[in-house]
Amino acid sequence: MNSNQDFCYEGAKKLAKLLLCGTELVTNIQVATDTREIHRRVEEEEIKRQRLEKLENEVKTSQDKFDEITVKWEEGKQRRIPQELWEMLNAQQGHCAGLIEDKNKLISELQQELKIKDDQYVKDLKKQSDDICLLLERMEEQVKNVMKTFRQELQNIEKAFEVERQELLTSNKKKWERALQAHNAKELEYLMNRIKKVEDYEKQLNKQRVWDCEEYNTIKIKLEQDVQILEQQLQQMKATYQLNQEKLEYNFQVLKKRDEESTVIKSQQKRKINRLHDVLNNLRSKYNKQVKQFQEENQSLTSDYKRLVLQFKELQKAMRHFALIDDKQFREIWLMNEEEAKDLINRALDVDRIIHTHHLGLPWMAPNFWFLKNVGPISQQQQKSATQILEEVLMEAEEDGAEEDSSASESYLDLPKQVSARTTRKILMLLCDESGFLIESKLLSLLLPLEKSECYLLRLDAIFSALGIENEDDLYKLVNFFLKYQAHHLPPSQEPLDLRAEKEGSLVDGKSQEKEPPPSPKLIHPNDVLKILEAFVMGLRKPRDSWVPVKLLKVVRDDSKDSEYWKALTTVIPATTENLWDALYTALEKYHLVLTQRAELLIENCSLERQNTELQQLLQQYLNTKINSELQVPPTQVFRVPTK
Repeated sequence: MNSNQDFCYEGAKKLAKLLLCGTELVTNIQVATDTREIHRRVEEEEIKRQRLEKLENEVKTSQDKFDEITVKWEEGKQRRIPQELWEMLNAQQGHCAGLIEDKNKLISELQQELKIKDDQYVKDLKKQSDDICLLLERMEEQVKNVMKTFRQELQNIEKAFEVERQELLTSNKKKWERALQAHNAKELEYLMNRIKKVEDYEKQLNKQRVWDCEEYNTIKIKLEQDVQILEQQLQQMKATYQLNQEKLEYNFQVLKKRDEESTVIKSQQKRKINRLHDVLNNLRSKYNKQVKQFQEENQSLTSDYKRLVLQFKELQKAMRHFALIDDKQFREIWLMNEEEAKDLINRALDVDRIIHTHHLGLPWMAPNFWFLKNVGPISQQQQKSATQILEEVLMEAEEDGAEEDSSASESYLDLPKQVSARTTRKILMLLCDESGFLIESKLLSLLLPLEKSECYLLRLDAIFSALGIENEDDLYKLVNFFLKYQAHHLPPSQEPLDLRAEKEGSLVDGKSQEKEPPPSPKLIHPNDVLKILEAFVMGLRKPRDSWVPVKLLKVVRDDSKDSEYWKALTTVIPATTENLWDALYTALEKYHLVLTQRAELLIENCSLERQNTELQQLLQQYLNTKINSELQVPPTQVFRVPTK
């Protein structure tokens, strides 16, 4: 038995030494790889920690800046001086730009770090592939050596196995009994510990129940107080509602009384109209007698006139019809070609984006061309209404109300003398104050509860309707007429001091001034407003009242930029990008050829591996049959060593 043990010990020692040498040879690669991976993970953890610290610091800094900007917005709502509000807005814009710049800088740093990680990942994949090839070579060599040694030692091991089997069964049985006793002792100890933990957990649960009960009582008291406060607020709202209802009832009674007065006035006017009808009938009889004398002469002229007017209207209608058809067809063809061109441009940009991001690994920015945002024919503008221009002028004048002469260079209206929005607003306010007789009394009563700005806007809208001001040109004419009228009718003694000084200086120097500053609206006396309005209305209605042959006004579109626009659409993709595409296409064709060859080799490799596996199975079956036949051992006593 001792000899068998010594023999087995020497064989096992020899096999262990062989396995150890082979394992060390194979695992050296794994150890080196694990070492590199450990170093890489340590460095990665450090970099990740630094990045998280940087992100946390950035979040805190950004949140502080955002809170500061939000606080300043709340402060800005309390300011009423436009200049201070403008300075605060400029400062807020600077803070917001700084915050966005910090975010963009952080994003660029993270993108650069991601690009470095991608390069490192490609290098690691290449190194891993080399290690796997070396590992496979060593494993194949080690498997051959081990299989050869195992075949030599297998016969010796099987002889010694039966002898040692009985001894191992006896020793293992004793070990099993000792292990069972130790296991029972540990089970008892674990049970006692579990009982102690259950008692501790019950104590903690009792404490938690007491604490939750106290917290529930506190929250209940707080909510009851909130309910009482809300009930008080509800009572206050009911009182306010009652007061408003009484005011509305009073206003309804006042309106009802005014309606009764208007009914009485209407009946008086009807009686007056009946009297005037009698007078009109007398005058009509006289008029009919005089008309009969001119009907015969007028009949022939009227027939000729109607015929010419009918022909002219038909011609005008045909011209207008063809003009509209031409414009519609031009716009449809423009939109169709523009849509097709932009579709091709978007496809080309998508191809360029995929090439840069997926194939070249470069950042790609979408081009921002002016012609990509255009829809329809260019150089077409719609004329604004007088109400829209009025709202824009009032808003701009309120924003620039605190500025002095520095804001005069940036005027809103395109008037001949560059009249500022502030001057225009003053003229319109003077017109609103002195032309209240043009507004109906009912409208004035409805405008009383409104705000000042809304009241001015509605009053001016009613005045414009009465004066016949309909569009942007009429409003510009009115403002310019006020300024020119005051300039022509202003005596020299009432001119501004600075204007007279400039005129005197120009006479002394012998130089004539090309442009004179517009007169200030402060010099327009309120009593002159009605005179100016009367002159403006007469001048505005004079060309409208006189008969002028109607002409078909066709808006001539400015097509000077059409060729530039269509030429720009063809230059979205530069020549350098096209050359890059050609080079990439050639490289991809070569890459496709390499991949095709690689796929064929992979198929061949799979077939070889399948054949190798079948040959290994046949060889293993042959070896097992040969060993059993030589040893003549029953199948139940054959010891099979598990193989990898």
